[in-house]
Amino acid sequence: MSISVKHLTKYYGDQAAVDNISFEAKNGEILGFLGPNGAGKSTTMKMITNFIPPTEGSIEVCGLDIKKNSLEVRRRIGYLPEHNPIYLDMYVKEYLAFVGKIYKIKNIKERVQEVIELVGLQREQKKITGALSKGYRQRVGLAQAIIHDPEVLILDEPTSGLDPNQLVEIRELIKRIGSSKTVMLSTHIMQEVEAICDRVIIINNGRLVADANTQDLQNSEKSQVIFVEFESEVSRNQLSKIPQVQQVEKINDKTFLIKSSENIDLRKTIANYAQKEGVLVLTLRKEEKSLEDVFKEYTTK
Repeated sequence: MSISVKHLTKYYGDQAAVDNISFEAKNGEILGFLGPNGAGKSTTMKMITNFIPPTEGSIEVCGLDIKKNSLEVRRRIGYLPEHNPIYLDMYVKEYLAFVGKIYKIKNIKERVQEVIELVGLQREQKKITGALSKGYRQRVGLAQAIIHDPEVLILDEPTSGLDPNQLVEIRELIKRIGSSKTVMLSTHIMQEVEAICDRVIIINNGRLVADANTQDLQNSEKSQVIFVEFESEVSRNQLSKIPQVQQVEKINDKTFLIKSSENIDLRKTIANYAQKEGVLVLTLRKEEKSLEDVFKEYTTK
């Protein structure tokens, strides 16, 4: 495994920012790391990247213990923090060469040019980073994170503040990078997770509450929701009496969202009810649950 986290805990005083979480990420996997503000995402990423030490637990990156092999682990990780720490008074090429020298990269000029082309900075490479837009600064941040060709890439809110066009471009870039590296990224944009992540981890109040691929998470709920539209008015109370109906939400006098008490499809039951009552059904469909719905379920319990 490229990343292996076991029983990781971080205390600040008496407060557990991260509380006994364990997970793994393999090579070539893009792992979405989700949670509400203050859940412990950034703290976890800082521990994996060796910026802060854990209170308890162990972390291995590419089979190396981060405590025993700190420098080697840092060589194998590329890190883009939430607040992109680029030097705003340096030129793009100058800044990337500076980072490359820290990693003692050979053929630094060639590597800087490779990375500039990879992240799409050709037109901006001779500008001062402070003069760049937020989107291009994020590209510079990604460039510095991958310039030493790391095996693992840790990205904390990499698309924060970008416009829709920039979002698409950065997502595609992350997908290309993720085809050959392990990528762990945190974000609050659920569409982003659905678009690029192979697997999702959700933490809440410092604890791991979900770990599965996106499709399994969306199908994990123990109930289903059915959208039904009748031709004429129907009593909400009558619908509530249908067997295995847990909840009925009235949209208008003819339209309802009906939630089952178990993970069963109520469409046939509702159709039979309508036939018995002599009511015509205009629309009857199962509502697909979004990843945003799943996130709310796991983080508001």
